[in-house]
Amino acid sequence: MNLYKNFFSVGSMTLLSRIMGFVRDILIAGLLGTSMAADAFFAAFRFPNLFRRLFAEGAFNAAFIPLFSGVLEREGEEAAGRFAARIISWLVLFLFGVLILAEIFMPQIMAWFVPGFVEDEEKFNFTVLLARICFPYLALMSVMSAYGAMLNGLGKFLAAAFAPVMLNIVLVIILGFLVFFIADKPAGAVFLALGVIIGGFAQVAIVVWALYKTGLFPYLRWPVFGRDIARFFALALPVMFSGGITQINIFVGTIIASGAASTISYLYYADRLYQLPLGIIGIAIGVVLLPELSRHVKGNRPHQAALAQEKSLFLAMMLCLPAAAALFVMAKPIVQVLFERGAFDATATLATASALSAFSLGLPAFVLIKIFQPGFFAREDTMTPTILAAISVVINIVISLVLFPALAQTAIAIATSIAAWFNALFLMGILAWRGHFSLRNKELRHHIMFVLASMIMLVILWVLGNLFGEALYGSGSTLLQFGVLGLVLTIGMIAYFALLHLFGVVRLNQLSQQFRALK
Repeated sequence: MNLYKNFFSVGSMTLLSRIMGFVRDILIAGLLGTSMAADAFFAAFRFPNLFRRLFAEGAFNAAFIPLFSGVLEREGEEAAGRFAARIISWLVLFLFGVLILAEIFMPQIMAWFVPGFVEDEEKFNFTVLLARICFPYLALMSVMSAYGAMLNGLGKFLAAAFAPVMLNIVLVIILGFLVFFIADKPAGAVFLALGVIIGGFAQVAIVVWALYKTGLFPYLRWPVFGRDIARFFALALPVMFSGGITQINIFVGTIIASGAASTISYLYYADRLYQLPLGIIGIAIGVVLLPELSRHVKGNRPHQAALAQEKSLFLAMMLCLPAAAALFVMAKPIVQVLFERGAFDATATLATASALSAFSLGLPAFVLIKIFQPGFFAREDTMTPTILAAISVVINIVISLVLFPALAQTAIAIATSIAAWFNALFLMGILAWRGHFSLRNKELRHHIMFVLASMIMLVILWVLGNLFGEALYGSGSTLLQFGVLGLVLTIGMIAYFALLHLFGVVRLNQLSQQFRALK
């Protein structure tokens, strides 16, 4: 299997999804800004999103793919299809129960989720309404992720990677209508929540069609408990925590931030920006790496497993370190150019940019977590990442509470980044101690060169940002600002890869050949 080709396939679809997501967020910023309706929508939407990443993308994938790959290696596709059908039937039954309970007890749940909203009865009740509308999205996305996990286990990544694009396409169409025809912010938020459900159905349809074409579609049956189901739940339950640790830390931040007006909105917009490189690099590599590692581990091919992790780390650090540097030094112009219009004012730009800069410091750690956790999951060890995740959450809470009175939304981002670094470094250390990960001198030198080139690029971007300050921050047209920002970032990117070429880390002709080989 071509590891880099699959990285490219998933990463390109993630990039397309993120671009459409930015268009969506630009329209949301113009429609809702950082108003009460915006806070309520973001809190309501984040609630099912959190559980989607815990139950579906986190726990389900990490537990299901190693077991599915094992059955696939030992018994073939038909047995793997039967195994998947049993697991997914249990998932649907579980989701049905969660959905009913959540809809009934949503006021009590949201009182815990956003305690700062409780004193504002109008804001709290509106958040509950939007959460009830949005919550079925969890069930839709969990089913989509389950089918997508099967496709990934079979080495077919494109359909599951494209599915999230459909949500953003649906929401952009709805927002395009709302921006021009709906002036009332609460009404716009309700229509937006309904659009989330429509987009969820569109995503499920894509993976159902792709899986049906494989001939291994897992038709649902009445769930029957057995040893394979028991093993699945034994693996999945811990990963509900560790697999979605970044989202748990952001969830903790949401609870703390709910006590200050507009803070949740600032964090949402900053989160969306750093999620672009995280999705393209970290999540895309993690999605491909887990089934790849699982197949090699189950097939007793330790050399190939180590090589897959080594290639993943090289590519991830080569791409995420310059992205982190760019987000740190260019946070203000990026936020201003993308969002500062309509209800999103200069105050919102400064607040969001400060959070984005702090999040960018943790971006390499967020990516490293996605690289190192599969090393545990592929070997059916979900407890170690869970323990580390628990400790990192405690670190996050303590730092957030200490810094929040003085730094507000920036405190949440700083705490999330520090907690991520703790988690990433200990994951790496334990893998190395167990003999599942090592860096040779040549590889270590490459990573040092990535850091050095990123720091030089940061200085170049800072100089260019000041040189073109009038065009970026002035009263010129939005098109001009987009053009100048794109030019500055492009120059920075060219400088970075030119430095890697000069350092002898990545030769540009070799990089070009590898890129052409992906097509």
